[in-house]
Order: sequence, then structure tokens, then C-alpha cells
Amino acid sequence: MPKTTINHYAEHPPAPPETLVRLLATTGITINGDAPWDVQVYDESVYRDVLTRGTLGFGQAYIEGRWDCNRLDEFFHRVMRADIDEQLGGWGKLQLLGDVLRHALFNLQTKKRAYQVAQQHYDIGNDVFEAMLDSSMSYSCAYWEHARTLEEAQQAKLEMICRKLDLRPGERVLEIGCGWGGLAKYMAQHYQVEVVGITVSVEQQALARERCAGLSVDIQLMDYRELQGKFDKIVSVGMFEHVGPKNYPVYFETAHRLLKDNGLFLLHTIGNHKTALYTDAWIDRYIFPNGKLPSANEITHAIEKKFLIEDWHNFGPDYDRTLMAWWDKFNRAWPELQFKYDESFYRMWRYYLMCCAGYFRSRQGQLWQVVLSKRQSNRLYRSIRPTSAH
Repeated sequence: MPKTTINHYAEHPPAPPETLVRLLATTGITINGDAPWDVQVYDESVYRDVLTRGTLGFGQAYIEGRWDCNRLDEFFHRVMRADIDEQLGGWGKLQLLGDVLRHALFNLQTKKRAYQVAQQHYDIGNDVFEAMLDSSMSYSCAYWEHARTLEEAQQAKLEMICRKLDLRPGERVLEIGCGWGGLAKYMAQHYQVEVVGITVSVEQQALARERCAGLSVDIQLMDYRELQGKFDKIVSVGMFEHVGPKNYPVYFETAHRLLKDNGLFLLHTIGNHKTALYTDAWIDRYIFPNGKLPSANEITHAIEKKFLIEDWHNFGPDYDRTLMAWWDKFNRAWPELQFKYDESFYRMWRYYLMCCAGYFRSRQGQLWQVVLSKRQSNRLYRSIRPTSAH
């Protein structure tokens, strides 16, 4: 780990407010305690920022080195398991109210806004993602049931998707949010299908085209609302989190219009354990601007009268293990990456991966693969669950 911006512990750490001590009492976390998940606070301004600006202030203070924690993943697991974020009072509540109103009053995922997340996150540099991800560059939850390594787990996920879609040679497949082309390449190579993949990231498009050269794969830079044509199968992995509830109707209407009557649509998405009215302010500011995680209720409501649910598979705990594997790879690659990215980026990336790992470990976070079909379909679908390693 690089040097912290705080060079040493204060001889007499600032005393925490009783409000925070009381909130954390049920979690087993002690401020300036000795357990690996205890936070070490170096500047009393951290307390003010938590109480007045909620998770945004807390995360910013971490990036700036004003507090630290040895096992950040376990800290977040304990905090989220106890739903501490919902118990903050005072100005923290006003911060949440502002976030709720922002999501309620504005469409944060319009066509114009759709490219913002690419510019801020996916286009930061392919070198970061190449260092962190497996060889397929799959930036979504892996499937670990029969896997020992990240590489095996991501390959198992790709194979499971293809089997769930019942891919047949010569079929035309649409991938909404194709990333760096890992799934498109796998489908074209192993199942001899023709793939059209779309992304809003310039960097992803360039690398995906390079990786899929010579295959029946067409990678386009476009928003899903611009799509035309007909497809035998549709798949979307890790993109629905950027759609937003105000756009769920048009998203599923678009998929319904594009899918042939006898086709299948696989939706792979992170899901929240309940319907939330806002997105975590720190994640929205620093990682995924304008994103919003769906609940099961929001998905089922949006697909009603459009699709039938053929299968709903939850393997959320696998995302915890995936995120920790990503962190391990990123951390080991840091000696090379640090010449391009500064310490603040390192701390931001650690905070991002660790808070997400804690989110899934607490079971607030779910990972769903939902297989959908049209009512007009006459296929008899059987749920797919791998019984052995691929």
C-alpha cells in the first residue's frame, strides 16, 4: 500500500461524537480501536463530514487520507448489515433528502447523460481494467460454484450465459452493453453466432473491436434507444444498473421490439434488496454517475405485459468474492500503475471495491440473471444450472 497522506497517528486521536459511538455500538466497530475493521480517525473534521454530508463526506475524507481502516471490506459489511446509513440524523438526513429529490424530479439517464458514466469511469484507462480483470476482461460478477480462480469463474459465467440463451450456430445476438468484448468474443468463437454489441464507451469500443477482429462481431458506439433490427437472442450484462427507473419502460419496450417472437433475453444485473429512492452519493459522484440499482419489484413491474420470466437466478455472494479477487489483482499491479495514477486514485479505487464487497457480503446487494421470453414464444424453457466445472 502506498504511503498515506497522514504520516503518523495523532498522539491523542480526536474523541468521536457520542452519536457515532452509539450508532456503531451494534456493529462491533470501535473508532480508533484495535480490531482490523475499526476505523482510525486522524482528523476530527471526519466526524463533521459524516454527520453533515453522510456517505459522500465520509468517502471523500478517506480519499484525502483523513481516516483509514485495515479491513475496509469488513467495516462496510458490518455497517451495511446494520443499515447504519439509514440511521444518520441531522444534516445527514438532508443530504439523503436531496438525493431522493434529485432522482425523483430528474431523468438522470437520458440519451445525453448516458455517455457521462463512460467518460468518468469506463474511459479512465484500459490499463487499470486489464490489470484488475481476467483475460476476458469481464467487468461483472463471476460464477464461483465450481471455480478456484477468477479466470475459471469468469469463463464459467460466460459459458452459463450461452447455455441459458440456448445459442445455436448462425443466430443473430444483440449484446446491450458489451464492455471490452469478452462475451461477444466467447459467443462468436464457441457458439458460431453473429453478435452485434453496443457500448457508450469509446475506449471499450476500440479495444473490443481489436479483441474481436476476424469474428462475426460488430461493436457499435450507441445508446440502446437507437437500436433497430431483429435478433434471435438478446443479452445484457452489467448495463441495466445505468438505465434508471424512469427509463425501464423504454428499455424493455426496446428489447421486446428487437427480439424475435421465439427468442430469449437474458438480463444480468446487480439488484438491491429493497426499492431505494436514491443512489449512494459517493458512488454517484466518484464511480458511476447517474446509476441506480433496481429492486426485484421494479423489474417485475417494468416487464409486466412485455415479457414472461422463464428463470431467475440469484448468486449475489459470488460478487463479494469477485470484487476481492479484483482488488488483489489491482493491488499487486499498483507498483506499475502508480506512475500514471496518484495515491488519491489508489485510495478511491480501494474504497470503491471494498465498499462494494461489503455491500454484497451484507446481502443488501444481489446479483440476478433473469431469462425472459415473449408470451408469443412456443419454446419450452428449462432452467440451466451448471453441475460441474466447464
